[in-house]
Order: sequence, then C-alpha cells, then structure tokens
Amino acid sequence: MKNANYQMIFCVVNAGFAQVVMEAAKSVGARGGTLIHGRGTANKEAEKRFQIVVQPDKEIVMILVKKEIKDEVLLALNKAVGLETAGQGIAFSVPVDRVVGIAEDSDESTKQ
Repeated sequence: MKNANYQMIFCVVNAGFAQVVMEAAKSVGARGGTLIHGRGTANKEAEKRFQIVVQPDKEIVMILVKKEIKDEVLLALNKAVGLETAGQGIAFSVPVDRVVGIAEDSDESTKQ
C-alpha cells in the first residue's frame, strides 16, 4: 500500500452518456473509469429549481486521477455532460488516501 495523491471523481449522468464522460476525461489525461448503473430521484421542487426533468436511469462513472489533473477533468466533464447538456450530469471529487493495484504502484506494494 502506498500513500497516494489521487482523487476519485464521480460523475452522475443520464443513461447513455457514460461514453461521453470517458471521452471528456481522457481528453485531459484520465486513463480509464468504472461504470455503475443507478437510478436517480428528485422531487418536483428540485426539477423546477434547476429547470430539468429528472430521468430516473443514471450512469455513475468513477474515475481515479492524480490530483494535479482533477480540476481539468471536472471542467471537461462540466463542459461535455454538465447540467446545461442532455447528459444533465453532476461531478464531484473526493480525496483518496491509499491506492493499491495501479501499475505505477505495483513495484512499491510488493516490497512491503
């Protein structure tokens, strides 16, 4: 296990937009992601406030990135699939303390 300077980006979009998410993220340096299918919920007040219709079927894309490119990835996602687009996506990041299983960390983790 190695201390890591990574961020996990979560991007929640309408069903069918996961590929757009990954293309946008890769265009600024992300290497890959993991897709989870989900269902969204929202009340009528939220729909009116954001002037959107909530599509219940969602795709959640998790993208592990080095913290140095986190902001670029978030900006690219907002441009490609943000609330102003058909993807009606939101994206956020959380810090990651430790990482194992990434190719660049594999030599380090086998020494411990």
